[in-house]
Amino acid sequence: MKRTPKSSLGAAFNRMWGASLSANLADGIMMAAAPLLAVTLTKNPVLISAMSGMVMLPWLFFAIPIGVLVDRLDRRRLLASANATRFVVALGVVSAVTSHTITIYELLLAAFIIGTCEVVADTSSQSLIPQILQSDQFERGNSRLQISEQVVQGFIGTPISGFLYATAIFLPFAANGLCYAVAATLAIFIPVHFLQEHREAKAPEVRPTFTSEMKFGLRYIAERPALRRLVLTTSAMGFFFSMSNATFVLFVLRTMHLRPALYGALLTVEGIGAVLGGLAAPKLSARFGRARTMGVGITASSFLTLAVAFSPNIYVFALLTMAELFAVSQWNILLMSLYQSTIPSDLYGRIHGARRTLVWGLMPIGSLLGGVLAKHGLRMPYYVGGAMCAIMAVFSLRFLFTVGTTASGETATSFDVVTN
Repeated sequence: MKRTPKSSLGAAFNRMWGASLSANLADGIMMAAAPLLAVTLTKNPVLISAMSGMVMLPWLFFAIPIGVLVDRLDRRRLLASANATRFVVALGVVSAVTSHTITIYELLLAAFIIGTCEVVADTSSQSLIPQILQSDQFERGNSRLQISEQVVQGFIGTPISGFLYATAIFLPFAANGLCYAVAATLAIFIPVHFLQEHREAKAPEVRPTFTSEMKFGLRYIAERPALRRLVLTTSAMGFFFSMSNATFVLFVLRTMHLRPALYGALLTVEGIGAVLGGLAAPKLSARFGRARTMGVGITASSFLTLAVAFSPNIYVFALLTMAELFAVSQWNILLMSLYQSTIPSDLYGRIHGARRTLVWGLMPIGSLLGGVLAKHGLRMPYYVGGAMCAIMAVFSLRFLFTVGTTASGETATSFDVVTN
């Protein structure tokens, strides 16, 4: 009998991973090009901060209903449709740029639509993980997705974007659209039998109403003290992290005096930290336990965010943010593995949507507040956001050390258990 190599996570995961790689390349290209275009359209720091806010705002408005749809519909088709829509929006941006009619408000609208599609794509992808992987593969799968995201975005997407932008402003947005088209195509080729088996095994005889399923995700979180506290803690910290980085592009260009041509290179340097963190996460979890690794990671990243406010030059800034992303990457990988280990697959879309509504829904508000604070100095968002993150991390550390699993691969602790 032919055995599957241990390193292989299967055909279904590989197809989804391929779609993710292409979408991440598109995101990396947009990550560098959109802020550079925005600062040519306006000098208002609030509007600049609104760019990141518009991408995140759909999580507040649509995450719960989209979560219900993900549990009801073919997750593969939803993933493909989201990327196809982003392709169309990218073409619209190309048209507006080439005709010299693009405005900051049109760019903000495009960011909002792309952000809405991101809600669909992310919820669909995360909900697919428990369907196509075994529980002992979750950390490896999430690590592979996180590392490839950082490599493709930071080491390929952003440098390419800077080169394309310098050649012609419309080129990075054209490349962005092409990558989304490839991602949509690859998503369709995820083996359908995984999804069909899931629907046949989990389909209820009588399906609850759409509204009751929307309420279910929030009620599920509210009734489980440990899960509730974890979601509220991460929501608050996400709010202050977003506040800190709201005017990132203005801070590095004006305060750190980085040349615009090197903006993509800075993002690449930061990506190194995220990649190293992604590689280290499963190993650190296996040695020290998932919960302890998560707690140390989020605490370290909080203090590093505060330290960024005192950066004397771009070199110190780059080192601090690289270390910050190393810690954040570990947190993200292990947190997603924890949720996937404890939340039933057939409920995952609704609960993931409810959780992300709170966690990511607050981020655009934090970004806008950071833009207001930036009017009093571009270091101010880092001072306030970093300090609040550090305070919250210290007071939450004991809780974070006890929530979830104790080591990689162990059975997850139930969220029904109250943790102190």
